[in-house]
Amino acid sequence: MKRLTIPALALSGLIAAPAMADNFIATNWLAPVHILNEQPYQRLAEDIAKDKAANITFEVYSSGSLVPAKATMQGIRDNVAQLGVVYPGYTPSELPVNNVLNDLVFTSDDALASALAYTEIGVTNDRVQGEWRKNGGIFLGGYSTPVYYFICMDPIRTPDDAKGKKIRTAGGAQTNWVESLGGVPVSVPIGDVYSGLSRGSLDCTMSDPTNLDKGNKFWEVAKSVTTLPMGVVMGATYVVNPEFWNGLSGEQHTALLDHLALGLARTQITYAADVAAAMEGSRERGLEIIEPDAALTDALASFQSNFVSDLPAKSVADRGIDDPAALIDAFLASQKAWKQRLAGIDREDPEAVAKLIRDEVYGKLDLESFGK
Repeated sequence: MKRLTIPALALSGLIAAPAMADNFIATNWLAPVHILNEQPYQRLAEDIAKDKAANITFEVYSSGSLVPAKATMQGIRDNVAQLGVVYPGYTPSELPVNNVLNDLVFTSDDALASALAYTEIGVTNDRVQGEWRKNGGIFLGGYSTPVYYFICMDPIRTPDDAKGKKIRTAGGAQTNWVESLGGVPVSVPIGDVYSGLSRGSLDCTMSDPTNLDKGNKFWEVAKSVTTLPMGVVMGATYVVNPEFWNGLSGEQHTALLDHLALGLARTQITYAADVAAAMEGSRERGLEIIEPDAALTDALASFQSNFVSDLPAKSVADRGIDDPAALIDAFLASQKAWKQRLAGIDREDPEAVAKLIRDEVYGKLDLESFGK
């Protein structure tokens, strides 16, 4: 851990020494302008440096310059960094319980509720907490991508429209869902989707809508978007090193969590705003925005119901863990509860969402024992 020290001249007693902040390292494998870096890391570093109660500063290493994505958990464990963003899907054998939750969110239709449910379960559920600790970290909050849609060349309105179509998926439930429609799931890196759509090797991709105008710019080649809510992808926005956490004072714990709550809120609200902008821009560019018909919606609901029923046994077989039925039920209940809590606030107000996180999650933690 890097800590700033009081200058030798001050130690000699010749001048009064001001209180100096502890300086720590944060690692993020995404570019500084990516939502998952800019909102919860770059802005966090700026804000917390001004907070005298926190008395902490973070130096943020971006784009995997300190440790790559798949090694972030190890970097936090080894105290190379004290804070980092972790995607459990990159290390499924180390984080199988977290990956069960990521399997489950194929059923999610509310990204903000999913992110906050994951945050709540991650800091309160002993099984999930234990898995993070086993891997050398303490989980403090999670993110959710926007809800996935079909982005296609030829429109998908009905189940029959998907038959025979080559559809890029990210594996898992997405693959099984496409197969259930009679489509052909294709596994290619997301960076190859643009050329696949333009050359005809892909008919569609399942994607979060921000890929329409950000980075991959699918709206330059795609012709339609079907707003069928096909789940999200979740990850850990904030995982901290245990030595770092336990070296902070109670006042620092509270101040840090206040900033993390705002970082989580800003991230999800920015995602939502970017989805709205991408969809409006797609309309303006002439893409057809399609609401799925009842048959396609019903097919998805039936698939999701069966998927949830089968997931405990499948998780035991595929992920090698004990029956996760109770964990699955807890997450679904938390997600439902967050939808109800969010109904009473302005979802576009970061401070309102952050206050809800503080009140319903961080404010209920026993900070004298949490993370010990």
